[in-house]
Amino acid sequence: MSNSLAQNEAWFYLVAKDATVNPTFVQTGDVLTYSGNDTELKNIFSKYKIETFKKTLKKAKKQHLDKTFFVRCNSEALLQELLKNKANLFISGVIIPKEDRKIFEPNDYGLTSTVGENKGFKVNLDYLDFLEVPKAWYYTVGNPETIIGISDASVDTTDVEFAGKTKVVKKSKYSGGHGNGVASLAAAQGDNGYGVPGVCYDCGIYTTFYGSFKGFEQLLELSEIGVKVINCSWYSSYKAKSGQDAINKMFDNGTLLVVAAGNKNWMETKSGEIKYYPASYDHVISVSSAMYKYETISENILEEPNGKKYAENIKGYVGRTMGFRDEDVSKPHIYPVSVTSLNTEVDILAPSTGTFLYGRYLNNDENIYDSNEHTSNSTPLVTGTIGLMLSLYPCLPIDEVESILKMTSLNIDDIEANKPFAGKYGAGMLNTGKSVAMVFNMFAEKNPVKIENQRFSRWDFKLTSLSEVVMKNQEFTENATLNLTSKKQIVISEKTALKPNANGKIHLKIDPSLKKECELQLRDPSILNE
Repeated sequence: MSNSLAQNEAWFYLVAKDATVNPTFVQTGDVLTYSGNDTELKNIFSKYKIETFKKTLKKAKKQHLDKTFFVRCNSEALLQELLKNKANLFISGVIIPKEDRKIFEPNDYGLTSTVGENKGFKVNLDYLDFLEVPKAWYYTVGNPETIIGISDASVDTTDVEFAGKTKVVKKSKYSGGHGNGVASLAAAQGDNGYGVPGVCYDCGIYTTFYGSFKGFEQLLELSEIGVKVINCSWYSSYKAKSGQDAINKMFDNGTLLVVAAGNKNWMETKSGEIKYYPASYDHVISVSSAMYKYETISENILEEPNGKKYAENIKGYVGRTMGFRDEDVSKPHIYPVSVTSLNTEVDILAPSTGTFLYGRYLNNDENIYDSNEHTSNSTPLVTGTIGLMLSLYPCLPIDEVESILKMTSLNIDDIEANKPFAGKYGAGMLNTGKSVAMVFNMFAEKNPVKIENQRFSRWDFKLTSLSEVVMKNQEFTENATLNLTSKKQIVISEKTALKPNANGKIHLKIDPSLKKECELQLRDPSILNE
Protein backbone atom coordinates (compact mmCIF):
# COMPACT_ATOMS: atom_id res chain seq x y z
CA MET A 1 0.00 0.00 0.00
CA SER A 2 1.33 3.41 -0.94
CA ASN A 3 2.17 5.88 1.81
CA SER A 4 1.35 8.81 -0.47
CA LEU A 5 -1.86 10.76 -0.80
CA ALA A 6 -4.86 9.18 -2.51
CA GLN A 7 -7.39 11.94 -3.12
CA ASN A 8 -10.41 9.74 -3.90
CA GLU A 9 -10.36 7.81 -0.66
CA ALA A 10 -12.41 8.39 2.46
CA TRP A 11 -10.34 9.05 5.56
CA PHE A 12 -11.81 9.21 9.04
CA TYR A 13 -11.19 8.72 12.75
CA LEU A 14 -13.43 6.27 14.57
CA VAL A 15 -13.81 6.05 18.35
CA ALA A 16 -14.70 2.72 19.97
CA LYS A 17 -16.81 2.27 23.09
CA ASP A 18 -13.86 0.83 25.01
CA ALA A 19 -10.29 -0.35 24.50
CA THR A 20 -11.29 -4.00 24.05
CA VAL A 21 -12.84 -3.24 20.66
CA ASN A 22 -10.22 -4.15 18.09
CA PRO A 23 -11.48 -5.68 14.81
CA THR A 24 -8.94 -7.99 13.15
CA PHE A 25 -8.11 -8.08 9.46
CA VAL A 26 -5.88 -9.97 7.06
CA GLN A 27 -4.10 -8.32 4.16
CA THR A 28 -5.33 -9.39 0.73
CA GLY A 29 -3.35 -7.52 -1.88
CA ASP A 30 -3.86 -3.80 -1.22
CA VAL A 31 -7.02 -4.23 0.86
CA LEU A 32 -7.97 -5.62 4.25
CA THR A 33 -10.43 -8.46 4.82
CA TYR A 34 -12.18 -8.75 8.17
CA SER A 35 -11.10 -11.94 9.98
CA GLY A 36 -13.14 -11.70 13.19
CA ASN A 37 -16.22 -13.64 14.30
CA ASP A 38 -18.77 -10.81 14.41
CA THR A 39 -21.22 -11.61 11.58
CA GLU A 40 -22.65 -8.09 11.48
CA LEU A 41 -19.19 -6.55 11.19
CA LYS A 42 -18.27 -9.03 8.50
CA ASN A 43 -21.33 -8.07 6.46
CA ILE A 44 -20.60 -4.37 6.84
CA PHE A 45 -16.90 -4.58 6.03
CA SER A 46 -17.50 -6.82 3.00
CA LYS A 47 -19.22 -3.90 1.21
CA TYR A 48 -16.13 -1.71 1.22
CA LYS A 49 -12.53 -1.68 0.08
CA ILE A 50 -10.59 -0.99 3.26
CA GLU A 51 -6.92 -0.01 3.01
CA THR A 52 -6.23 0.87 6.65
CA PHE A 53 -8.02 0.15 9.92
CA LYS A 54 -5.64 0.70 12.78
CA LYS A 55 -5.43 2.16 16.26
CA THR A 56 -3.66 5.47 16.57
CA LEU A 57 -2.96 8.11 19.20
CA LYS A 58 -3.33 10.87 16.63
CA LYS A 59 -6.27 13.16 17.38
CA ALA A 60 -7.19 10.89 20.31
CA LYS A 61 -8.52 12.85 23.25
CA LYS A 62 -7.27 11.76 26.66
CA GLN A 63 -10.47 9.81 27.39
CA HIS A 64 -10.22 8.09 24.01
CA LEU A 65 -6.64 6.82 24.21
CA ASP A 66 -6.37 3.26 22.87
CA LYS A 67 -9.91 3.58 21.54
CA THR A 68 -9.34 5.67 18.41
CA PHE A 69 -8.91 4.16 14.95
CA PHE A 70 -7.70 5.67 11.70
CA VAL A 71 -9.52 4.30 8.65
CA ARG A 72 -8.92 4.60 4.91
CA CYS A 73 -11.52 3.12 2.62
CA ASN A 74 -13.42 3.79 -0.59
CA SER A 75 -16.50 5.43 0.94
CA GLU A 76 -17.53 7.65 3.86
CA ALA A 77 -20.63 5.44 4.09
CA LEU A 78 -18.60 2.94 6.12
CA LEU A 79 -18.35 5.42 9.00
CA GLN A 80 -22.09 6.12 8.98
CA GLU A 81 -22.97 2.43 8.81
CA LEU A 82 -20.69 1.51 11.72
CA LEU A 83 -22.10 4.29 13.91
CA LYS A 84 -25.68 3.37 13.02
CA ASN A 85 -25.58 -0.42 13.06
CA LYS A 86 -22.73 -1.12 15.49
CA ALA A 87 -23.37 1.53 18.13
CA ASN A 88 -22.58 -1.11 20.73
CA LEU A 89 -18.95 -0.97 19.52
CA PHE A 90 -18.38 2.50 18.04
CA ILE A 91 -19.57 5.77 19.57
CA SER A 92 -18.30 8.57 17.32
CA GLY A 93 -16.25 9.45 14.30
CA VAL A 94 -15.10 12.37 12.19
CA ILE A 95 -14.30 12.64 8.49
CA ILE A 96 -10.83 13.98 7.63
CA PRO A 97 -11.24 16.67 4.94
CA LYS A 98 -9.25 16.38 1.74
CA GLU A 99 -7.09 19.39 2.51
CA ASP A 100 -5.82 17.60 5.65
CA ARG A 101 -4.79 14.50 3.70
CA LYS A 102 -1.77 16.11 2.12
CA ILE A 103 0.60 14.38 4.50
CA PHE A 104 3.52 11.99 4.40
CA GLU A 105 4.57 9.81 7.31
CA PRO A 106 7.81 7.80 7.37
CA ASN A 107 7.83 4.20 8.57
CA ASP A 108 9.17 5.13 12.01
CA TYR A 109 6.58 7.73 12.98
CA GLY A 110 5.61 6.21 16.31
CA LEU A 111 2.22 5.69 17.92
CA THR A 112 0.40 8.50 16.11
CA SER A 113 1.19 7.09 12.67
CA THR A 114 -1.81 6.66 10.40
CA VAL A 115 -1.19 6.22 6.68
CA GLY A 116 1.84 3.98 7.16
CA GLU A 117 3.10 1.19 9.39
CA ASN A 118 5.34 2.18 12.27
CA LYS A 119 8.46 0.01 12.31
CA GLY A 120 10.32 2.31 14.67
CA PHE A 121 10.11 2.85 18.41
CA LYS A 122 6.61 2.61 19.88
CA VAL A 123 6.66 6.11 21.32
CA ASN A 124 4.34 9.12 21.16
CA LEU A 125 5.47 11.84 18.75
CA ASP A 126 2.30 13.91 19.05
CA TYR A 127 4.32 17.12 19.32
CA LEU A 128 5.22 16.57 15.65
CA ASP A 129 1.49 16.27 14.93
CA PHE A 130 0.93 19.58 16.71
CA LEU A 131 3.63 21.14 14.54
CA GLU A 132 1.94 19.55 11.48
CA VAL A 133 5.27 18.09 10.42
CA PRO A 134 3.63 15.38 8.23
CA LYS A 135 2.14 18.23 6.17
CA ALA A 136 5.65 19.60 5.69
CA TRP A 137 6.94 16.13 4.76
CA TYR A 138 4.35 16.02 2.00
CA TYR A 139 6.58 18.55 0.21
CA THR A 140 10.03 17.62 1.50
CA VAL A 141 11.71 15.39 4.06
CA GLY A 142 14.98 17.25 3.76
CA ASN A 143 17.97 16.92 1.50
CA PRO A 144 21.43 15.45 2.26
CA GLU A 145 22.93 18.59 0.72
CA THR A 146 21.13 20.75 3.27
CA ILE A 147 23.38 20.62 6.32
CA ILE A 148 22.17 21.27 9.84
CA GLY A 149 24.85 22.38 12.24
CA ILE A 150 24.72 21.01 15.78
CA SER A 151 26.84 22.90 18.29
CA ASP A 152 26.55 20.75 21.38
CA ALA A 153 27.96 17.84 23.30
CA SER A 154 29.17 14.98 21.12
CA VAL A 155 26.88 13.16 18.70
CA ASP A 156 27.43 9.42 18.21
CA THR A 157 28.20 9.11 14.50
CA THR A 158 28.01 5.31 14.73
CA ASP A 159 24.41 5.39 15.94
CA VAL A 160 21.86 4.16 13.37
CA GLU A 161 20.09 7.52 13.39
CA PHE A 162 23.24 9.49 12.55
CA ALA A 163 25.57 7.07 10.74
CA GLY A 164 26.42 7.96 7.15
CA LYS A 165 24.98 11.47 7.41
CA THR A 166 27.00 13.09 10.19
CA LYS A 167 30.40 14.76 10.03
CA VAL A 168 32.34 15.86 13.11
CA VAL A 169 33.90 19.20 12.21
CA LYS A 170 35.25 19.86 15.68
CA LYS A 171 35.05 17.27 18.43
CA SER A 172 33.30 18.13 21.66
CA LYS A 173 34.96 17.08 24.89
CA TYR A 174 31.54 16.53 26.46
CA SER A 175 29.25 13.55 26.03
CA GLY A 176 26.30 12.25 28.03
CA GLY A 177 23.46 12.24 25.53
CA HIS A 178 22.52 15.93 25.21
CA GLY A 179 24.06 16.16 21.74
CA ASN A 180 22.35 12.97 20.59
CA GLY A 181 19.01 14.20 21.88
CA VAL A 182 19.23 17.59 20.20
CA ALA A 183 20.48 16.11 16.91
CA SER A 184 17.70 13.51 17.03
CA LEU A 185 14.95 16.12 17.29
CA ALA A 186 16.39 18.15 14.42
CA ALA A 187 17.50 15.49 11.97
CA ALA A 188 17.55 11.85 13.15
CA GLN A 189 17.24 9.66 10.08
CA GLY A 190 13.65 8.81 9.24
CA ASP A 191 11.91 6.17 7.14
CA ASN A 192 14.61 3.65 8.07
CA GLY A 193 12.42 1.29 10.07
CA TYR A 194 14.18 2.24 13.29
CA GLY A 195 13.98 4.81 16.05
CA VAL A 196 12.12 8.04 15.34
CA PRO A 197 12.43 10.65 12.59
CA GLY A 198 13.87 14.08 13.18
CA VAL A 199 12.04 17.04 11.66
CA CYS A 200 14.46 17.36 8.72
CA TYR A 201 15.29 13.69 8.62
CA ASP A 202 17.05 13.51 5.24
CA CYS A 203 19.24 16.51 6.05
CA GLY A 204 22.93 16.08 6.73
CA ILE A 205 24.52 16.98 10.07
CA TYR A 206 27.78 18.73 10.88
CA THR A 207 28.73 18.80 14.56
CA THR A 208 31.00 20.99 16.61
CA PHE A 209 31.51 21.90 20.27
CA TYR A 210 29.51 24.53 22.15
CA GLY A 211 30.44 27.73 23.96
CA SER A 212 33.29 30.11 22.98
CA PHE A 213 31.08 33.08 23.78
CA LYS A 214 33.54 35.82 22.81
CA GLY A 215 33.85 35.01 19.13
CA PHE A 216 31.92 31.79 18.37
CA GLU A 217 34.82 30.59 16.25
CA GLN A 218 33.40 27.06 15.98
CA LEU A 219 30.13 28.46 14.61
CA LEU A 220 31.98 30.70 12.16
CA GLU A 221 33.81 27.63 10.91
CA LEU A 222 30.51 25.88 10.15
CA SER A 223 29.22 28.98 8.39
CA GLU A 224 32.34 29.29 6.27
CA ILE A 225 32.01 25.72 5.00
CA GLY A 226 28.42 26.30 3.91
CA VAL A 227 26.15 25.35 6.82
CA LYS A 228 22.96 27.42 6.51
CA VAL A 229 21.37 26.80 9.92
CA ILE A 230 23.10 26.05 13.22
CA ASN A 231 21.40 24.81 16.39
CA CYS A 232 22.69 26.13 19.72
CA SER A 233 20.82 24.56 22.63
CA TRP A 234 22.91 26.43 25.19
CA TYR A 235 23.15 29.91 26.65
CA SER A 236 25.04 32.27 28.94
CA SER A 237 24.62 35.73 30.43
CA TYR A 238 27.90 36.79 28.73
CA LYS A 239 27.46 39.51 26.10
CA ALA A 240 30.15 41.09 23.95
CA LYS A 241 30.43 43.15 20.77
CA SER A 242 32.74 40.47 19.37
CA GLY A 243 29.90 37.97 19.70
CA GLN A 244 27.48 40.17 17.76
CA ASP A 245 30.18 40.84 15.16
CA ALA A 246 30.67 37.10 14.63
CA ILE A 247 26.94 36.57 14.25
CA ASN A 248 26.69 39.45 11.77
CA LYS A 249 29.42 37.83 9.70
CA MET A 250 27.60 34.48 9.72
CA PHE A 251 24.35 36.15 8.72
CA ASP A 252 26.12 37.86 5.83
CA ASN A 253 27.42 34.42 4.84
CA GLY A 254 23.81 33.19 4.69
CA THR A 255 23.82 31.32 8.00
CA LEU A 256 21.11 31.49 10.67
CA LEU A 257 21.64 30.68 14.34
CA VAL A 258 18.72 29.11 16.19
CA VAL A 259 19.33 29.42 19.92
CA ALA A 260 17.70 28.33 23.17
CA ALA A 261 16.35 31.33 25.10
CA GLY A 262 17.22 29.73 28.44
CA ASN A 263 15.73 27.57 31.19
CA LYS A 264 15.52 30.05 34.05
CA ASN A 265 11.93 30.35 35.19
CA TRP A 266 9.86 33.55 35.21
CA MET A 267 10.43 34.08 38.93
CA GLU A 268 14.21 33.76 38.65
CA THR A 269 14.46 36.09 35.64
CA LYS A 270 12.60 38.99 37.28
CA SER A 271 9.58 38.75 34.98
CA GLY A 272 11.61 38.34 31.84
CA GLU A 273 14.01 41.24 32.24
CA ILE A 274 17.09 39.02 32.11
CA LYS A 275 18.31 38.09 28.64
CA TYR A 276 20.69 35.32 27.66
CA TYR A 277 23.16 34.98 24.82
CA PRO A 278 23.67 34.19 22.01
CA ALA A 279 19.83 34.02 21.90
CA SER A 280 19.39 37.77 22.44
CA TYR A 281 21.82 38.99 19.80
CA ASP A 282 20.52 40.43 16.51
CA HIS A 283 20.19 38.08 13.51
CA VAL A 284 19.45 35.14 15.83
CA ILE A 285 16.20 33.21 16.21
CA SER A 286 15.56 32.92 19.96
CA VAL A 287 13.38 29.94 20.95
CA SER A 288 11.49 29.33 24.14
CA SER A 289 8.83 26.75 24.99
CA ALA A 290 5.10 26.44 25.57
CA MET A 291 2.37 23.84 25.95
CA TYR A 292 0.95 21.89 23.01
CA LYS A 293 -0.76 18.62 23.93
CA TYR A 294 -4.40 19.03 24.98
CA GLU A 295 -6.96 21.12 23.11
CA THR A 296 -8.82 22.25 26.22
CA ILE A 297 -8.10 22.58 29.93
CA SER A 298 -10.90 20.17 30.78
CA GLU A 299 -9.04 17.36 29.00
CA ASN A 300 -6.20 17.34 31.50
CA ILE A 301 -7.27 18.59 34.92
CA LEU A 302 -5.13 16.88 37.55
CA GLU A 303 -5.07 16.89 41.33
CA GLU A 304 -2.26 17.44 43.80
CA PRO A 305 -1.98 15.21 46.92
CA ASN A 306 -3.67 17.96 48.93
CA GLY A 307 -6.64 17.92 46.56
CA LYS A 308 -5.80 21.17 44.81
CA LYS A 309 -6.60 21.10 41.08
CA TYR A 310 -4.16 22.02 38.34
CA ALA A 311 -3.69 21.43 34.61
CA GLU A 312 -0.67 20.90 32.41
CA ASN A 313 0.38 20.93 28.76
CA ILE A 314 -2.65 22.71 27.34
CA LYS A 315 -2.32 23.90 23.74
CA GLY A 316 -1.06 27.45 23.31
CA TYR A 317 -0.39 28.29 26.96
CA VAL A 318 3.10 29.40 27.90
CA GLY A 319 4.89 27.47 30.63
CA ARG A 320 4.06 23.94 31.72
CA THR A 321 1.38 24.05 34.44
CA MET A 322 -1.46 26.22 35.64
CA GLY A 323 -3.69 26.54 38.66
CA PHE A 324 -7.17 27.96 39.12
CA ARG A 325 -8.23 31.04 41.04
CA ASP A 326 -10.82 30.20 43.69
CA GLU A 327 -10.62 26.57 42.49
CA ASP A 328 -12.65 27.70 39.47
CA VAL A 329 -11.44 25.90 36.31
CA SER A 330 -12.76 28.79 34.20
CA LYS A 331 -10.13 31.03 35.82
CA PRO A 332 -6.75 29.50 34.97
CA HIS A 333 -3.50 31.20 35.86
CA ILE A 334 -0.11 29.98 34.74
CA TYR A 335 2.36 29.13 37.47
CA PRO A 336 5.29 31.52 36.86
CA VAL A 337 7.75 28.94 38.18
CA SER A 338 6.78 26.68 35.24
CA VAL A 339 7.58 29.33 32.61
CA THR A 340 11.02 29.12 31.05
CA SER A 341 12.98 32.18 29.95
CA LEU A 342 10.78 34.68 28.16
CA ASN A 343 11.85 38.18 27.18
CA THR A 344 11.45 40.73 24.43
CA GLU A 345 14.13 39.02 22.32
CA VAL A 346 12.27 35.69 22.13
CA ASP A 347 11.05 35.13 18.56
CA ILE A 348 9.04 31.93 18.65
CA LEU A 349 7.91 29.06 20.89
CA ALA A 350 7.96 25.29 20.35
CA PRO A 351 7.03 22.23 22.45
CA SER A 352 9.33 20.88 25.14
CA THR A 353 7.33 19.00 27.78
CA GLY A 354 6.37 15.69 26.19
CA THR A 355 9.16 15.61 23.61
CA PHE A 356 10.86 12.25 23.18
CA LEU A 357 14.34 11.92 24.68
CA TYR A 358 16.34 9.60 22.46
CA GLY A 359 19.29 9.13 24.82
CA ARG A 360 17.09 8.11 27.75
CA TYR A 361 15.29 5.57 25.59
CA LEU A 362 18.57 3.93 24.61
CA ASN A 363 19.59 3.84 28.28
CA ASN A 364 16.34 2.09 29.27
CA ASP A 365 15.33 5.07 31.37
CA GLU A 366 11.64 5.03 32.29
CA ASN A 367 11.41 8.80 31.80
CA ILE A 368 11.71 8.92 28.02
CA TYR A 369 9.64 12.11 27.62
CA ASP A 370 10.78 15.50 28.84
CA SER A 371 8.78 16.38 31.95
CA ASN A 372 10.00 19.98 32.13
CA GLU A 373 10.25 23.05 29.92
CA HIS A 374 13.74 22.67 28.46
CA THR A 375 14.41 25.08 25.63
CA SER A 376 17.20 22.72 24.53
CA ASN A 377 14.44 20.50 23.13
CA SER A 378 12.31 23.28 21.66
CA THR A 379 15.18 24.78 19.68
CA PRO A 380 16.02 21.85 17.33
CA LEU A 381 12.36 21.64 16.30
CA VAL A 382 12.75 25.15 14.87
CA THR A 383 16.17 24.29 13.40
CA GLY A 384 14.74 21.22 11.66
CA THR A 385 11.88 23.31 10.28
CA ILE A 386 14.34 25.75 8.73
CA GLY A 387 16.23 22.78 7.30
CA LEU A 388 13.04 21.65 5.56
CA MET A 389 12.38 25.16 4.21
CA LEU A 390 15.89 25.39 2.75
CA SER A 391 15.69 21.84 1.40
CA LEU A 392 12.48 22.65 -0.46
CA TYR A 393 13.81 25.87 -1.95
CA PRO A 394 17.60 26.13 -1.56
CA CYS A 395 17.56 29.71 -2.84
CA LEU A 396 15.26 30.96 -0.09
CA PRO A 397 16.74 34.27 1.12
CA ILE A 398 18.06 33.76 4.62
CA ASP A 399 16.68 37.15 5.70
CA GLU A 400 13.12 35.97 4.91
CA VAL A 401 13.19 32.78 6.99
CA GLU A 402 12.30 34.42 10.29
CA SER A 403 9.42 36.32 8.66
CA ILE A 404 7.93 33.07 7.35
CA LEU A 405 8.25 31.36 10.73
CA LYS A 406 6.47 34.23 12.46
CA MET A 407 3.78 34.73 9.81
CA THR A 408 2.82 31.06 10.01
CA SER A 409 3.00 30.71 13.79
CA LEU A 410 0.01 30.06 16.04
CA ASN A 411 -1.19 33.33 17.57
CA ILE A 412 -1.62 32.84 21.33
CA ASP A 413 -2.33 36.47 22.27
CA ASP A 414 -6.02 35.92 23.01
CA ILE A 415 -5.45 33.27 25.68
CA GLU A 416 -6.25 35.20 28.85
CA ALA A 417 -3.70 33.38 31.00
CA ASN A 418 -0.92 34.37 28.56
CA LYS A 419 -1.55 38.10 28.89
CA PRO A 420 0.83 38.70 31.84
CA PHE A 421 3.60 37.46 29.53
CA ALA A 422 2.56 39.47 26.45
CA GLY A 423 5.44 40.86 24.43
CA LYS A 424 7.84 38.30 25.88
CA TYR A 425 6.90 35.09 23.98
CA GLY A 426 7.58 36.14 20.39
CA ALA A 427 5.10 35.62 17.56
CA GLY A 428 3.52 32.51 19.06
CA MET A 429 4.00 28.81 18.47
CA LEU A 430 5.90 27.25 15.60
CA ASN A 431 3.92 25.51 12.83
CA THR A 432 6.32 23.51 10.66
CA GLY A 433 3.65 22.41 8.20
CA LYS A 434 2.47 25.95 7.48
CA SER A 435 6.02 27.32 7.22
CA VAL A 436 7.01 24.78 4.59
CA ALA A 437 3.69 25.12 2.75
CA MET A 438 4.22 28.89 2.57
CA VAL A 439 7.62 28.36 0.94
CA PHE A 440 6.00 26.00 -1.57
CA ASN A 441 3.21 28.46 -2.33
CA MET A 442 5.67 31.35 -2.70
CA PHE A 443 7.53 29.65 -5.54
CA ALA A 444 5.19 27.07 -7.09
CA GLU A 445 2.91 29.82 -8.51
CA LYS A 446 -0.16 27.66 -7.97
CA ASN A 447 -1.89 28.82 -4.80
CA PRO A 448 -1.89 32.21 -3.06
CA VAL A 449 0.38 32.92 -0.14
CA LYS A 450 -1.75 33.70 2.91
CA ILE A 451 -0.69 36.01 5.72
CA GLU A 452 -3.42 35.89 8.33
CA ASN A 453 -4.55 35.84 11.95
CA GLN A 454 -1.58 37.62 13.49
CA ARG A 455 -1.14 40.98 15.17
CA PHE A 456 2.40 42.28 14.76
CA SER A 457 3.42 45.51 16.45
CA ARG A 458 7.19 45.03 16.12
CA TRP A 459 9.89 43.24 14.09
CA ASP A 460 11.03 43.74 10.51
CA PHE A 461 9.27 41.48 8.01
CA LYS A 462 10.49 40.75 4.51
CA LEU A 463 8.85 38.49 1.93
CA THR A 464 9.35 38.00 -1.80
CA SER A 465 6.73 35.85 -3.52
CA LEU A 466 6.21 34.72 -7.10
CA SER A 467 2.59 33.96 -6.20
CA GLU A 468 -0.32 36.20 -5.25
CA VAL A 469 -0.27 37.29 -1.61
CA VAL A 470 -3.47 37.62 0.42
CA MET A 471 -3.63 39.29 3.83
CA LYS A 472 -6.68 38.55 5.98
CA ASN A 473 -7.42 39.31 9.64
CA GLN A 474 -3.87 40.57 9.85
CA GLU A 475 -2.25 43.57 11.56
CA PHE A 476 1.08 45.30 11.11
CA THR A 477 1.01 48.23 13.53
CA GLU A 478 3.19 50.39 15.80
CA ASN A 479 6.90 49.55 15.22
CA ALA A 480 6.37 46.75 12.69
CA THR A 481 7.88 47.06 9.22
CA LEU A 482 6.75 45.04 6.20
CA ASN A 483 8.67 44.88 2.94
CA LEU A 484 6.52 42.71 0.67
CA THR A 485 7.18 42.12 -3.02
CA SER A 486 5.01 39.92 -5.24
CA LYS A 487 5.22 38.96 -8.90
CA LYS A 488 1.43 38.94 -8.93
CA GLN A 489 -1.17 40.90 -7.01
CA ILE A 490 -1.27 41.69 -3.29
CA VAL A 491 -4.77 41.46 -1.84
CA ILE A 492 -5.64 43.35 1.35
CA SER A 493 -8.67 41.45 2.61
CA GLU A 494 -11.08 41.92 5.50
CA LYS A 495 -9.98 42.78 9.03
CA THR A 496 -6.50 43.76 7.93
CA ALA A 497 -4.74 46.81 9.35
CA LEU A 498 -1.51 48.20 7.93
CA LYS A 499 -1.03 51.12 10.33
CA PRO A 500 2.51 51.43 11.66
CA ASN A 501 3.66 54.46 13.61
CA ALA A 502 6.59 56.72 12.73
CA ASN A 503 9.02 53.94 13.67
CA GLY A 504 7.35 51.37 11.40
CA LYS A 505 6.95 51.15 7.66
CA ILE A 506 4.87 49.35 5.05
CA HIS A 507 6.31 48.84 1.56
CA LEU A 508 4.23 46.82 -0.93
CA LYS A 509 5.51 46.26 -4.45
CA ILE A 510 4.41 44.34 -7.56
CA ASP A 511 7.34 43.18 -9.70
CA PRO A 512 6.30 41.09 -12.75
CA SER A 513 9.97 40.42 -13.56
CA LEU A 514 10.50 38.21 -10.48
CA LYS A 515 11.60 34.67 -11.27
CA LYS A 516 12.80 31.57 -9.43
CA GLU A 517 16.48 31.56 -8.62
CA CYS A 518 16.41 27.74 -8.45
CA GLU A 519 13.85 24.94 -8.67
CA LEU A 520 11.73 23.54 -5.88
CA GLN A 521 13.23 20.28 -4.62
CA LEU A 522 10.08 18.25 -3.93
CA ARG A 523 9.89 14.83 -2.30
CA ASP A 524 7.49 13.88 -5.07
CA PRO A 525 7.70 16.11 -8.19
CA SER A 526 4.16 15.10 -9.21
CA ILE A 527 2.89 17.45 -6.47
CA LEU A 528 3.32 20.27 -8.97
CA ASN A 529 0.78 18.62 -11.27
CA GLU A 530 -1.98 18.29 -8.70
